[in-house]
Amino acid sequence: MSPHDNLLSFLEQTLGNNGVLTTDSDVERYLVDWAGARGGQPLAVARPETPEQVAEILGYCHRHDIPVVPQGGGSGLVEAALPDSQTPELVISLERLNQVRSIDPINFSMSVDAGCILQSVKEAAEAEDLSFPLSLGAQGSCQIGGNIATNAGGLNVLRYGMMRQLVLGIEVALPDGRLLSDMKSLHKNNTGYDLKQLFIGAEGTLGIVTGAVLKLYPQPQVTRTALIGCPDVDAVLGLYAQARRSCCDLLTAFELIPRTCLELALEADSSLPDPLDEPQPMYVLLEVAASGPVDLDGMIEALFERGLESGLLQDGVLATSDTQAGQLWQLREAMLEGQQRRGEHLRTDISLPISRLPDFHRQAAAAIAKASPESQVIAYGHVGDGNLHFNVLPPMNLDNESKRSLLHELEEQLFAIVAEFDGSISAEHGIGRVKQPPFLEGLSAPKHDIMRGLKRLFDPRGMMSPGRILPRSQY
Repeated sequence: MSPHDNLLSFLEQTLGNNGVLTTDSDVERYLVDWAGARGGQPLAVARPETPEQVAEILGYCHRHDIPVVPQGGGSGLVEAALPDSQTPELVISLERLNQVRSIDPINFSMSVDAGCILQSVKEAAEAEDLSFPLSLGAQGSCQIGGNIATNAGGLNVLRYGMMRQLVLGIEVALPDGRLLSDMKSLHKNNTGYDLKQLFIGAEGTLGIVTGAVLKLYPQPQVTRTALIGCPDVDAVLGLYAQARRSCCDLLTAFELIPRTCLELALEADSSLPDPLDEPQPMYVLLEVAASGPVDLDGMIEALFERGLESGLLQDGVLATSDTQAGQLWQLREAMLEGQQRRGEHLRTDISLPISRLPDFHRQAAAAIAKASPESQVIAYGHVGDGNLHFNVLPPMNLDNESKRSLLHELEEQLFAIVAEFDGSISAEHGIGRVKQPPFLEGLSAPKHDIMRGLKRLFDPRGMMSPGRILPRSQY
């Protein structure tokens, strides 16, 4: 038998007939991600149902030098989970490892398999009058293991932090086939190195997350959503400073949406109304939530009054029903669809000191306008945590090759400005393969050495998600 036949035989014996996919029609959906990027043909798609099966597969691949790539819900944006197009890899999908193991409402924690869909986890918590606060546009398809591997952020980072802050314990299948179980549900544990943090955000390069203990919160009893019109980005940041002080820890979201983004949303979903009487240059989508008897309406109305007096806002609407609040949030989601409809464009995920966002926005927008006057800047994001998605729609009359060349040039200019502002080229999407060149260019020698050392320690054969974050040549 050939090595490939041996692999398939092992997988069928370990997982059963439904646990391994090989035909073109069966594996097709594992080759494309949400953004439309396409990977190469895999050796097979393995679908384990238990953590032990994941570890057993990795042990076999470790012994036989078979490269593997773990895959969750396919909503990543840096091509970290797509099979390589040059060297065939074994895709390990965690979709069948999808059980909520337990919920402890007194400890405010829950134990889950890594393949659990985020939306299912949130609903399981809500059934116990609890909340798992991670909120993403892809929450109906993304998986907890992928959220952990990418250190997902989303809309509620301002109040609850990123995935790194929401994981109490972790279970990981190591590249050599051992299963590391650190599934303690402790809120305080100061016994040596916090190993779980090495795997959070590692994008599957050090092992495969198979389970986690997640931190839960009281279910908000009252939530209020408002859309506010502001004259410019400086006013948005001034309003944020006021909201952060007056709403304190009740502020869960503070999203910047320029008029250009709102128009994309209205274009993508014609059922959505233009929310304010007059168009505004900038909008803020704000949400506050409380678990107790707090006058959130009065809090937001007071913020409106102070904002109007100081000239930081020009108009606004406070949602009076869940339906209206849902429409306001749908504007935030529909603008993403509007961008996708425009075809290939520059998609960035940068992070900056919050106070420097206005200066960065001006400098970056001016640089793009000078380099490509016909391109359209689409800059929006999570102002409360400094995460700006500074995207660029290229001229529609360019052919694909010219578009790619232009977008690459614009990205280089944009990332150079990010470096000037001491920012990061990836706030939440990660590095994968897409962001690897600029990531390596800005990586200091000590960080580079430590990362290579960790990779060699955990994966000395270089078989775990090879070529992601660090190139193969550096293992």
